[in-house]
Amino acid sequence: MSDTPPPNVWAAPPAGAPQWPAPAQGGPPTAPSGSPYAPWPLPPQQPRTETAPAGSGYHEQARNGRQKAPQRIGEFALVLVGNLAVPLVVIAFGALAWYVLGLDFAPEGGDRILGDPLADEALGLLSIATGIPVVLLAVRWCGSRPGGTAASVVGRLRWGWLARCAAVAFPLIVLQMGGLALWGYLSEGEESLAGEFPGWSGLVLGIVVLWALIPFQAAAEEFVFRGWLAQFFGGFLGSPWPGIVIASALFAVAHGFGEWSGFALLFYSALWWGWLTIRTGGLEAVIAVHVANNMTAYAITVALGQLAESGNAADAPWQALVLELVAAPAYCLLIAKLATAHGVRRLSPGGPADRAEPAGRVEPADRAEPAV
Repeated sequence: MSDTPPPNVWAAPPAGAPQWPAPAQGGPPTAPSGSPYAPWPLPPQQPRTETAPAGSGYHEQARNGRQKAPQRIGEFALVLVGNLAVPLVVIAFGALAWYVLGLDFAPEGGDRILGDPLADEALGLLSIATGIPVVLLAVRWCGSRPGGTAASVVGRLRWGWLARCAAVAFPLIVLQMGGLALWGYLSEGEESLAGEFPGWSGLVLGIVVLWALIPFQAAAEEFVFRGWLAQFFGGFLGSPWPGIVIASALFAVAHGFGEWSGFALLFYSALWWGWLTIRTGGLEAVIAVHVANNMTAYAITVALGQLAESGNAADAPWQALVLELVAAPAYCLLIAKLATAHGVRRLSPGGPADRAEPAGRVEPADRAEPAV
């Protein structure tokens, strides 16, 4: 039996000895951090949304490299079905609430559902307003791009620019409708302004309710026709004009078939508005004039007590078309000039430092602009 004590396996290694045995050749590989237990770097994940390249026009915002045939078909189907089904759901819920409250419905055979004209008109405006979330969701889910690109080339509504456009649109629309009323009075006499004043309470209530909903209704129509449709066709067509023409025709059809002059007015106005959207790089200018037109028209209708018999622009007489032949280009050309003076973008910015819209500065000369 040896007198040598057994080695102490718990003792620290002698000075100068390696703390750990060196790995044998062919041992476990080490990550770039030096630790054999560090995870390997994962490949970068693709972002959920992607914008169009810098310098893209408004109609080119869908060109983000994600628009293959399945995505285009899905986006088209979602917008189409959404704008047909969602308004019907809103109207159905409105009618159900009306029934639960025990209120009267409109007589059968008419265009209205609810017995009260103001409530019926408000329900219709609300149902149309659902087009905004439908477009935003379709653009993000199927188009894989930020929803704000449907509003403008900078990815959002430019509220300051919208306010400037409204300051031009409202006086022009009031002047246009005042001229139409004067024309009717001179040709038909007092019958053209026949109506029954609903009283100040009825006037204020009608204007407050309708004016609260009109901006959403008008903006929804612009998001669908001047916005999404132009960008859908612009995603695979070089010129914006096919999308503008198709969207203008559908815009006129969507208002129904009334007088030929009304259809021509809607189509003609929509062509100018489509051009202005591309020219200013966003929907602000056309939303402003659309809101101004509808607010003024509804205010006159409520003041004359004609809400129950009110139609839409498809029933416009030929005199309205004549005035629109001048008013539409006057507004659009004036806004285009203001856009240049205020440096409003018509092309998407190139980077974080290039997102500002300083007043009095025009687009850089080295940026190519789409032909419109």
